[in-house]
Amino acid sequence: MNLGSLNTLRAILVHGSFTAAGAAVGCTPSAVSLQIKQLEEFFGQPLFDRSTRVPRPTGFAVEIASAAADFGERIEALRAGPSRLLEGRFRLGVITSMQSDLLPPALRLLGQRYPALDVRVPPLNDTDELLTELRAGRIEAALLVRPENGGSSRMAWHELRRQPYVMLAPPDAPEADPRSLLANHGWIGYDTSLPGGRVAARHVRSLVPGLVCQREFRSMDAIVSMVSLGLGVTVVPQPRERLVQAYGLRVIGLGRQAPFRRIALVWRRADEGNRKVAEVVAAFRQVQEDASA
Repeated sequence: MNLGSLNTLRAILVHGSFTAAGAAVGCTPSAVSLQIKQLEEFFGQPLFDRSTRVPRPTGFAVEIASAAADFGERIEALRAGPSRLLEGRFRLGVITSMQSDLLPPALRLLGQRYPALDVRVPPLNDTDELLTELRAGRIEAALLVRPENGGSSRMAWHELRRQPYVMLAPPDAPEADPRSLLANHGWIGYDTSLPGGRVAARHVRSLVPGLVCQREFRSMDAIVSMVSLGLGVTVVPQPRERLVQAYGLRVIGLGRQAPFRRIALVWRRADEGNRKVAEVVAAFRQVQEDASA
């Protein structure tokens, strides 16, 4: 029996359906159904009443979930031993924009908690590249933009934040409307070889069909600098506040239809029980909670 199946069972009871549980644990509904079938074969009896539209858990399923919760708490208490016992190398991929955002405080926190843990950040900086390295086993986890389709169910995902796209304009640009700003000042593009750049471009062209960007850059710092000098306006994922303030830019919201990107940590599902992975995830979660407070 796979212990992960017990977590899936608990997720179904918490979230109310196979589909919602799958979203919570990072599995497809069919994978959730397979795990429950395996549990039913292991225990020799059905765990859900499937005569209703939404399968209902049996009393025995509730008992199993309760026992699994107790077991999980005891195992977690044993695993969370003295911090100095967590040591060795951990290879973490991080997209460029997060290397100056969430990464520094997370590294500081990990250093305080686990001085013997050596976190290495390789020189990789886009989501597709990081996912390739993760699948190949050359990194243990990655902080990246979750793909629009949700990403592979073979990976475990933890979403940290939803980052809206905004328009950045020169400080002296008088217009308030995104369409007017694009029409009057021109468009500086965010690299369309990146998924985030393609999202930004789609939104710009939904505002001004057929608009062609004057210049295109991958570096957020370069884009911000260009905008600050009056070379155009741009649509990008909302930059960190310090960068905006340093250049004195105007930030214009894009309304209810504004696109967003999901910043997430991802690791191989086979490493679900890896304590190093768990503690790295916990550190980033703490940093995000502190930033949102």
